[in-house]
Amino acid sequence: LGIPGAPSSVATVFDAYPMSQKGQTAKALGTGIIGSFIGTFFSSLIAMFATTYIARIALMLGPWEYFSLCICAITLVVTLSKGNMFKGLAAAFIGLLLSCVGFAPVDGANRFSFGNMYLSSGINMISMMLGLFAVSQVVTNYARKRQELPDVSNMKISGFGITIKELLVNAKTIVISFLMGLWIGFLPGMGGALANVAAYAQAKASSKHPELFGTGCVEGILASEVANNASIGGAIIPLIALGIPGDGAGALLLSALLLHGIDSGPMLLVNEPTLVYVLFIGILLSAFITLLVQFVGMRWFPKLLALPYHYLFAGITLICFIGAYSSTNAIFNCLLMILLGIFALILNYANIPVSPVILGFVLGYNIEVYLRKGYSYSGGTFAEFFKRPVSAIFLLIAIFSIVWNVIGPIVKEKRQKI
Repeated sequence: LGIPGAPSSVATVFDAYPMSQKGQTAKALGTGIIGSFIGTFFSSLIAMFATTYIARIALMLGPWEYFSLCICAITLVVTLSKGNMFKGLAAAFIGLLLSCVGFAPVDGANRFSFGNMYLSSGINMISMMLGLFAVSQVVTNYARKRQELPDVSNMKISGFGITIKELLVNAKTIVISFLMGLWIGFLPGMGGALANVAAYAQAKASSKHPELFGTGCVEGILASEVANNASIGGAIIPLIALGIPGDGAGALLLSALLLHGIDSGPMLLVNEPTLVYVLFIGILLSAFITLLVQFVGMRWFPKLLALPYHYLFAGITLICFIGAYSSTNAIFNCLLMILLGIFALILNYANIPVSPVILGFVLGYNIEVYLRKGYSYSGGTFAEFFKRPVSAIFLLIAIFSIVWNVIGPIVKEKRQKI
C-alpha cells in the first residue's frame, strides 16, 4: 500500500510498493522476508562470537565520528532525490528543523513549541510517519482516482517468490548492506532507521542499473531489509559489551535487566555468561520463528488487496487515528498527523521527496547532541572534527557526494562527446 510500518522500513517502500502495483505483491513480500532473515540471523551470530572484540572499536569513537557519520548519511539523500539534489537536501533540512521542536537535548531550552505543552516533548514520530506517508497516500490516491488495487485472484506463489539466482546476482548488494547495517547498528542511537536508507542509497549509487530503483527492483528491497535487520545484531553489541543501548528496543531490554538487579556493561559477560548466551540464542530462534510465520502468512497477506478500495482505505485511516492517539493518549497527535499529511501533499506538489524529511528528523537529535558535545570537548573549536581520521573521512565522503552530483553529469556529458 506504500505505507511503511516503521522508520526502518521507509526505503523498502521505494521498490516494494511499485512491485506490488505490478501484481507482484508476493514476490515483494518474499524478497523482504529473505532479506530480513539474512540480516537478523547472521548479525546475531556475529554478535554472539564477536561482541567483546567489535565493542572495542566503538570505544575508540567519540561524538566527532558520530556527528560526521550522521552528516554523511544526510548527504546520501542526494541519491534518493530523483535527480534533484537541491530539493533532496531541502527536504533533509526541513526534517532537521522539525527535529528541533521541543526541549533542547543539552541545555533544556524550549524551542518552537509556541506555548503548546504537547510540542514541548517534540513532534511525535508515529504521528509524523502516519501523516507523511499513510494519510497523504490515501488522500493522493483518492484525489487522482487511483482506486484500482492489484489483482490477487490468480496469484501463484512458489516458495518465497524469489529465486536463488536472483539472490546470487544480488550477493554483492546483500553483503555490503549487511556490513553497513551491522556497523550502523552498534553505533549508539543510530539503528535501522538510518541503516535502511543508507544501504538503499549505497546500493543505488553502485548499481549498474540505478534507473531501475524505484520501479520495483529486487536489489532495492534486499538492500533495505538486510541492512535494517543487520542493525539488530549490531545494536546488541554495545548493549552487552558496554551497557549502551543501540536503539529503542535495546533500551527496553537494558531496563528489564536493571529491574532484575543485573548490571549491564563489560562485567555482564563475566558475571552472567549464561544469561547473555540465552539472549543470543533467543534472538536466533526468533529469526527462524519469524521466517516461518511470514512464509505461511505471505499466502494470505496479499488477500487484503482483494478488499474494495473504500473499505480498505477507510480501515487504514481509522487505524492511523487509533495509532496516533494511542502513542501518547492525546487527541493532539491526531490533529498533528492531519497537519503533517497536508504538509506532505504540499511537498509532493512541489516535487520535494518526503523520505529525506524522515531521515533528517530521525538523525536531527543525534546530530545536535554530537555536534555540541564534540564542540565542547574540543574546547570550543570545530577543528577536531577534521583532525580525527575517521571523522574526516566521513566528512570528505559527504562533501564528495554533493560535489560529484554537481560535476558528475558535466563530466559524463563531456566523455560522451569525446
